[in-house]
Amino acid sequence: MSRRALNILGILILMGITAAITIFAYNAIVGGSGEATAPLTAPTLDLSTATPNMLETQVAELQATNAALSTAVAGASKPTAEVTMEMTAEATASMAEMTAEATTEAAMVEMTAEATAESTADATSEAAAAAEAAAAVQAAGAAQIAAAGTLYRIDTDGSEVSFTLTEDLRGTPTTVVGTTDQVAGDIFVDFANPANSKVGVIRINARTLVTPENQRNNALRARILQSAEDKYQFIEFTPTAITGLPDKVEAGSTIKFKVTGDLKIRDIVQSVTFDVSVTADADTLTGSATAQVTRDQFNLQIPVVPFVANVSNEVTLDIKFTAPKVAQ
Repeated sequence: MSRRALNILGILILMGITAAITIFAYNAIVGGSGEATAPLTAPTLDLSTATPNMLETQVAELQATNAALSTAVAGASKPTAEVTMEMTAEATASMAEMTAEATTEAAMVEMTAEATAESTADATSEAAAAAEAAAAVQAAGAAQIAAAGTLYRIDTDGSEVSFTLTEDLRGTPTTVVGTTDQVAGDIFVDFANPANSKVGVIRINARTLVTPENQRNNALRARILQSAEDKYQFIEFTPTAITGLPDKVEAGSTIKFKVTGDLKIRDIVQSVTFDVSVTADADTLTGSATAQVTRDQFNLQIPVVPFVANVSNEVTLDIKFTAPKVAQ
């Protein structure tokens, strides 16, 4: 190889090394230390209201109650309409007589409008009463459910969230696992009627996720998850449905079901379904949940850096949790 070619090659290598150093320095500076700057808490699970698609029994009862109330309102509205027609007919007859006596057309319109307004006010009052009754039924049902179940709260001790993907690191196929124990959330279990069970918002501090490679951790915080920014520090999963629950849960037994919800990473929200396994007793809830997502779903771009290639698009998410009973 000629000296000129060697010089060019040397320059290219030097440029590559300089670019790599620049990237690593940027990630290290922007990525920060990885320490949480906000306390880890999740919204307390609200047991006073029903969650859509989760409290199947209560929903069915409320639907039956609402149907009965609707029938009652319809029955009340029909006579009101008839009364309106009768009143209008009587008013029209009177107006005809008054017309014969030279009453103006404007007086006829005014009397008809007054009769219609009165009947409409009666129907509105009936509808408002029906709505209040339905709300009272729902509140009473939610209170009964809360009294019958047990509320658990995820503890960082004994809990862990992880992601798993693959890549080629320095030419070697590598399985990458990132973990954190910074996870929080509430879980409500009704042993007698599992259909009434609920899962609250699960919150994870993405800034504390770590892998065996410090440079990768810096890239996660600075450029991939961007968790170094306060507004992206937390990942949240908001459940919208629980399916596959058994008819009854015995203390100490293990049950399996699915939880579907909205997973928010940075400012992107996607629907994700977790396969869940839970063992519950009177004092502690333990279990695990797993789901498959892709980086494309959340626009998680891997920066181009030396020694890293073929990062998988598929990512496995796992949660292992221990949740002690919340003292009432």
